[in-house]
Amino acid sequence: MSDRPVFVVGCPRSGTTMLQLMLHSHPRMAVPPETRYLVPAYVRRRSFGDMRLAQRRAALAEWIATDRTTKFKELKIDKDEFIRQAIEGPGSLGSVIGTTFRMYAERFGKPRWGDKRPSYVKQVEILRRLFPDAQFIHLIRDGRDCVSSLKEMPWYTLNSFHAITTWAEAIDAGVKLRRTLPADTYYELRYEDLTDDPSTELKKLCLFLEEDFDPAMVSPREAASVAVPVHKVWHSNTHGDVTRSRVGSWANRLEDWEISLAEQVLGDRLMANGYELSGAPAPSKEHLATLQRTMQKRRAARTRKRLRDRFQRLREPGPVAALLTSRQRELAGLPPQQATGSSEKARADVTG
Repeated sequence: MSDRPVFVVGCPRSGTTMLQLMLHSHPRMAVPPETRYLVPAYVRRRSFGDMRLAQRRAALAEWIATDRTTKFKELKIDKDEFIRQAIEGPGSLGSVIGTTFRMYAERFGKPRWGDKRPSYVKQVEILRRLFPDAQFIHLIRDGRDCVSSLKEMPWYTLNSFHAITTWAEAIDAGVKLRRTLPADTYYELRYEDLTDDPSTELKKLCLFLEEDFDPAMVSPREAASVAVPVHKVWHSNTHGDVTRSRVGSWANRLEDWEISLAEQVLGDRLMANGYELSGAPAPSKEHLATLQRTMQKRRAARTRKRLRDRFQRLREPGPVAALLTSRQRELAGLPPQQATGSSEKARADVTG
């Protein structure tokens, strides 16, 4: 059976939390609430130092478990036990991070873990460096519905121009992933199809994941009580039955100028993913110019981040890739992990 990590990605408000809960309802998989430390730990990897050193693993584990910017507490795993396992585990950045998810899965007696964060769709290259055997599920939803939903979120402080751009970026990232990743690594499905016929879509998804379909996945309400924090009131729908009530609701939730702008700029992307256009009139030149400036600024920011990461890779202090799963270890030329490890064994794993 597979033990590959699974990441749920997509545009925010595309149904990724619902899919997270469906996966968490599977008897072999555990997918926690958003953790907020994976990418920050990677970005700050130089400051944490060489993970082949036990004291550096301890420092990273301490930061993950105690820093106020992380959501480690929502995993409900023992901090001291995590730090101990990080110290005794393999000496790589991905191994320390992956230990948190593995321990979360062990809370539920499950052998396999996943993670969900929509923005990961633009960070797959980083995730594959950390977890080279990972699988990615890209959930796609009508961009107009995503934009209308983003506007209503208490945590979303940007405007409609950014919301439209966010969906375009997710779709464009997906096109690149579909073209470059192996078929057993990247999978796309539409929110509308998933909510229309959950059983059929989840059976196909389970084939991709090399898992047996379980009917519990279709009704993930019970999982919501443990995998969706209470304070996230915007995910209240996840505590009920799978519903299509919001499909196509953009027609009543977006202003006319937003529909015009979205269909003008996103039209080709919408149609490529099976969504029909309403035939709205062309947007104003002012709105179009503002959106184009927004897209350009965000593109430039992504380019700067990419260049910084390329530079950081030249000065990485230690191994990045996780050495926890059977395939991760195989890719690194290591034997399967023994049931009873030690810090001595972990050091041997990375020093040869």
